[in-house]
Parts: sequence; structure tokens; C-alpha cells
Amino acid sequence: MFGIDFSEIVVIFVIALVVLGPERLPKLAQTVGKWIGRARSMARQFREQLEQEAEQIQRAADLKAHMKPPSRPAPSDAAAAAAPTPAPAPAPETSAAPESHERGQ
Repeated sequence: MFGIDFSEIVVIFVIALVVLGPERLPKLAQTVGKWIGRARSMARQFREQLEQEAEQIQRAADLKAHMKPPSRPAPSDAAAAAAPTPAPAPAPETSAAPESHERGQ
């Protein structure tokens, strides 16, 4: 179970019987059993909820993949060669150096 052998469980039970007494031990065992049952129930519900969320995400991804429109095929080399290519725009003219003005004139 948790790395505890049967003999160790018996020793723990005997110690609990001596410490708690025969009157309180059955009530404690019942309480511990209820808590373990609740913990197992919560773990099961958590696992089921995670599985449901994973299924919903998977369904949404599948639906999205089926709803995606088909992509356009890449243009072939023949179609690219037949289409005219636009001429590059001329670069704006810039002067090499600004005109210098002499002083005094």
C-alpha cells in the first residue's frame, strides 16, 4: 500500500487500541473510513472533470480543423513567368551636396 507491510499495520492497530481504548477505536475507524471515502470520491470527480475538459478541447480542435477553408495552392513556375512583373519605382533624386553660399555677396 504505502510501503507498509501487514505486520506494521498490525503493530499500528495494537498501539491505537492501547492508546484509544476499545470504546473509541471503532468510532475513529468509522471516521477515518468516511474521510478516505470522501477523498476517493473527490479524486474520481476531479479525474472525470479533467477527462471531460480534455475531450471538449479535442472536439473543438477537430471541428476547427474540419471547418478550415482549403488553402490556395502556390503559383506554379509557368504562371509566375506568364504574369508581367511591375517595373521598380524610380528612386527620388537627391543632390550630392547642398549648395554653399558665399558670404558677402
